[in-house]
Amino acid sequence: MGSNYQRYDIEADPAPDIIRVPPRFRVKVKKHKLIALAIKEIAETKSMNVGMSRPCMYGVFSRVVGGLAPKEELCVGCLRCTVQYPEVVQIHRNPGRAALGDSYLRPEFVDTILYEAATGRVPVRGQGYRGAFGGDGFDAMWLDMSEIVRPTRDGIHGREYISTEVDIGEKPAFLRFDENGRPVGDAPRTIQLQVPFLLGAPPVGPYLDRLADVLVGAANAIDTLAIVPIEVAARHPDSRAVPVVPPEEWEKLDTLPWSPRAIELRGWDAERFAELQRRFPESQVWVRVEADTDVVALVRAGACVIHLAANLHGRAGDAFILDLILRAHTALVDAGVREEVTLIGSGGIAAAEHVPKAIVAGLDAVVVGSATWVALHGRFNGEATDPRTAPVTFPSFPTEWGVKRLKNLAASWRDQLLEVLGAMGIREVRRMRGETGRCMFQRDLEAEAFAGIEGFTGG
Repeated sequence: MGSNYQRYDIEADPAPDIIRVPPRFRVKVKKHKLIALAIKEIAETKSMNVGMSRPCMYGVFSRVVGGLAPKEELCVGCLRCTVQYPEVVQIHRNPGRAALGDSYLRPEFVDTILYEAATGRVPVRGQGYRGAFGGDGFDAMWLDMSEIVRPTRDGIHGREYISTEVDIGEKPAFLRFDENGRPVGDAPRTIQLQVPFLLGAPPVGPYLDRLADVLVGAANAIDTLAIVPIEVAARHPDSRAVPVVPPEEWEKLDTLPWSPRAIELRGWDAERFAELQRRFPESQVWVRVEADTDVVALVRAGACVIHLAANLHGRAGDAFILDLILRAHTALVDAGVREEVTLIGSGGIAAAEHVPKAIVAGLDAVVVGSATWVALHGRFNGEATDPRTAPVTFPSFPTEWGVKRLKNLAASWRDQLLEVLGAMGIREVRRMRGETGRCMFQRDLEAEAFAGIEGFTGG
């Protein structure tokens, strides 16, 4: 008898950039010296194979006119041309790159996201890692991928299956049965997502409707959820849209002609929470609160799905989202209710590596916000911290192209998550949650290594 089982996969579909992104480097060629060099070589070699096409393996000088019109977008900064012809060509960093992103979502993040969204591939350039090995925020956590634990390292290649499915919803601590063996009382109510990341709401403004339609389309395509304003969800019945209900827009609930899989209440209000449960008995009711909120009190008040929200730079109060996740997860474990609660978090998720780090810290799933905007060629016009009013502008683009871009981004991020899971020897992402034994913190290692040494200020 045949089986209907089909392994989950996100099929990447190339979706090239529709606007030109400032290149990383400016190629400055002294044209008069290049022409003199070409004339000299033609006279000496009796060949027309000149024009500085030879010293660049990346094709920067591959046009017919060679170095007279270099392809700056292909330059990787290897400096071979400068070493071979220093009097003719110089490579400089492009100051126009500073306009990409902001102080948190730096140009290197933008570069990587654009590549992932265009191709759906893992961004491996073969140059090795050239950045710092520590820093602030997510860079202060290092994932421990020991070589002695590698039973599932080939999961990304399909030789062994690694599950990235997560459950969002209400999970009672235990089941009760009557004398006839029938379950009584609360039963588990969960939504299965094939990837541990959701799509966050777009910024409020003239682009809201178009972007929200793209987010809902992408959520349907990759089998996840999109958190969108309630008026957008009303236009997408029976979809994977999760409407957000701020207290000031409570009357918009009447515009929902259907019961969504979940509804997110912005801020904690016991009366409104109970009303949502009464009006939408088939829907999960999530609670979105600041990431530094006391989650144990929320759980005891009845919340089962808690969205810990930080700003786009990952800050809530005076702490970073990673530390707040660790604090919330530990508090729930100490209270003995962690298995009954779903924790999702948003803010500061700007790279694929931030997903497994947030899960190791204690989240069940993350909400991706600004990275999806970058994938759709969002341009930051200043510092973007508030996810609702971020100063971001977007070009015109077809909805189908936008959905492809987000599918590709999800495919790339999932593959990178599989690489991490495989290197850790973990066969499903659920087992990674709160597994802090699989990570190291820079501050702890530095304190252990340098404590007692004069001049050390960390720890």
